[in-house]
This record gives sequence, C-alpha cells and structure tokens, in this order.
Amino acid sequence: MDAVEFWTTCSLNGIILDRKQMEIIERFHNELLVWNQRINLISRQDIHNIYERHILHSLSALKYVQITPKARCLDVGTGGGFPGIPLKIALPDTSMLLVDSRAKKSKIAGMLAQHTGLRNIHAKTIRAEALADCPEFRAAFDIITARAVAPLVQLVAWVKTLIKPQSGQMIFYKGGNVQHEISEAQRIVPSLLVEEHSIDLIGSPWFKEQEKKILVCRLAS
Repeated sequence: MDAVEFWTTCSLNGIILDRKQMEIIERFHNELLVWNQRINLISRQDIHNIYERHILHSLSALKYVQITPKARCLDVGTGGGFPGIPLKIALPDTSMLLVDSRAKKSKIAGMLAQHTGLRNIHAKTIRAEALADCPEFRAAFDIITARAVAPLVQLVAWVKTLIKPQSGQMIFYKGGNVQHEISEAQRIVPSLLVEEHSIDLIGSPWFKEQEKKILVCRLAS
C-alpha cells in the first residue's frame, strides 16, 4: 500500500485526512523507514507495509470510536509512536502523551512526534503503572490507547486510575479470539464494560483476514 492507496482507503472508511495531514503522515512514514534501520521500532517483515499494517491500523479505531475535540489522550507502550502519532495527526485538536518504558523507543517516538510540527504531543520514558503513581495524571485522560502491549486484564490494571471515571474510554488493539481475555478482565474488574469491534475496512481485507479487533472499554460507575 502506497500513500495514495492509504489515503483512498481512509476516505472510503470515513477517516478524512486533508492535504496537510497527508504530508505529515508521509513524512512520519519516511522517517520511520530511516530510524527502523537503527533501532527495531517495527518488525522488519512489515517494513513495506507501514501504511497499511501500522498507520492505517492505528487510525482504524476512528471508524468505531468517536474521540471528541480537545480530548486528553495517553498512548501506552507507544514504541515507534503507534497508535498515538497517527491518531494525533488525524485529530490535531487533541493532546497526546506517548509513554514507553524503553528509553530508546520513547526518545525516538518523541523526536518523530516533534517532527510532525503539531502542538500538545509529548513523549515520556515511564511504565504505565509508575505513571499511575503521579498525582497529576490520576483520572486525567479522556482516551487511553495501547496496541499489542499486554493482556487486557494487565492493561486495565495499569490504567484504570488514569482514565476519567464514567466518560473515559480505553481503546485497545487486539487480534484473534479475545473472549478469554475479556472474561478474565471482567472477572478481576467487575465494573469493566467492553465493546468488541472486528476491524473491517473497505479496500483493505488484511485486517479481517488477520482477525484484528478494537476493544473499547469503560468503567461503569
């Protein structure tokens, strides 16, 4: 998938990017190619599939979840900036904090975020569970995302004190059969509400073939 195919697929699925946003996406893509030669931000097997399997995957949540303007967002285990940087590019009015426990990756994610030219996007080297110990971050986030980071029960345990009660949404990117993960998480956290969405994008059958999922989680009052 090249840049034109990516933009077309986004448009077909209601993910609207203007010319300036596409320019930023293309610059982010090209910088990832360069930096991935120095540090393994994404699988080398996916090096020719960044647009589809990483950037489009990150944005796929926008087909299933409405993120309000000015939302305060946290991306846990961001790695090379996924899904946080693509979401920030698509939703420039949001604020985005990218966190990763690995200093090399969080520093590069921070550099890539800075190169977008967007305001209110920052990176921090810290574990999610340590972030929860910082008073300024408690119940602070409208949206928390994580892509292929940990089992659902672990993710919820890490971030449940960081999400805004009642209104906050946790968006987790998963694959395959996730029923056991959901059941286990709800057993440990009975207030957890989960909506499961199978990613099905017009123009990109890979997500359905690979059983990619979006889990939208909330904590009931």
